[in-house]
Amino acid sequence: MTGVASQASLAAQVVNAIHTTIGSGPVALHEPRFAGNEWLYLKECLDSTYVSSVGRFVDRFEAELVEYTGAKHAIAVVNGTAALHVALQLAGVERGDEVLIPALSFIATANAVMYCGAIPHFVDSEERTLGLDPAALRRHLELIAELRSGKCVNRDTGRVIRAVVPMHTFGHPVDITGVQSVAHDFSLVLVEDAAESLGSTIDGRHAGTIGVMGTLSFNGNKTVTTGGGGAILTNDPALARRARHLTTTAKVAHRWEFLHDEVGYNYRLPNLNAALGCAQLEQLPDFIEAKRRLFHRYRSAFSEIPQTRIVEEPRGCRSNYWLQALLLDDSAAAQRDEILEATNGAGFMTRPVWTLGHRLQHFSQCPRMDLSVAESLERRVINLPSSPHLVR
Repeated sequence: MTGVASQASLAAQVVNAIHTTIGSGPVALHEPRFAGNEWLYLKECLDSTYVSSVGRFVDRFEAELVEYTGAKHAIAVVNGTAALHVALQLAGVERGDEVLIPALSFIATANAVMYCGAIPHFVDSEERTLGLDPAALRRHLELIAELRSGKCVNRDTGRVIRAVVPMHTFGHPVDITGVQSVAHDFSLVLVEDAAESLGSTIDGRHAGTIGVMGTLSFNGNKTVTTGGGGAILTNDPALARRARHLTTTAKVAHRWEFLHDEVGYNYRLPNLNAALGCAQLEQLPDFIEAKRRLFHRYRSAFSEIPQTRIVEEPRGCRSNYWLQALLLDDSAAAQRDEILEATNGAGFMTRPVWTLGHRLQHFSQCPRMDLSVAESLERRVINLPSSPHLVR
């Protein structure tokens, strides 16, 4: 690095590294790319008049998700939050239960817990994966929990801790083997929040297919989008049937009668959205390869800035690199907002990680463990422009 460059502020160096990687702004954080059969499939929906939750593209989209992920069943729904809500309900989460979730996650994870009438119990993350730390969670549960009649009970609150929901942050797989071990030893149901990780694998197994259920999101900013949409993945045929039933207003099949045998949800994905998803899935391998090339370019550009590093996929995993993440050293954490100001001012949309769940007023009284790593990451993580079309 030249003497002039070495004297530049860290914020200026970050702006220059982004410019070197992707060119000039303005550049959004993540944009969808429609370069395949989107128009053709959407026109087919319009011509057929099948635009709602009945139509061939819904069935096709689910079948292609099964083929791509290796899950035995996929149930397409209106968004990732709805998918997680129903998955938690099917996992046996009841009103008054606690559910272990990472404090460092998008708000949807905690909201889905609340939709069940349950209480989020916030867990720390590990810097290596940015996801839930199973070793720290085990130590926490050994201190505050005990098994009673096969159930994990929080001694401090008296409530049942029913499930654990690891989230694969920015598409980087969590240490799912470690989480599985904790879930087994403490009688917890494992539900994966794989909203951000379509295309990410762990020892060859797709994220979201290792727990009892997993959930995906196809929001407009995801690697593959249906506009709005999500899916429940499971290998259990009984759970799949229940998921399909509950998300279709619990309607009993009949040629003309409207019979509903329990409280259900109008959560099924419309055919229009599924058509968009089918076209997007055809391009998914190219999207992921482009994102992986973008990672390598960012890593090269930031290798000259010693107070920074680009987060890399964990060993044994293959990440979709949904959002590229810049991690500042502790010594540079105080400069995060200056970097955000400089990058956005230069036309490069960057953002900090989500506000940790326990810092939000309506979750401030929820149980939690020591969250020192998550709190450190909150101060140091910056997401960089990550659209697949930024590289060729």
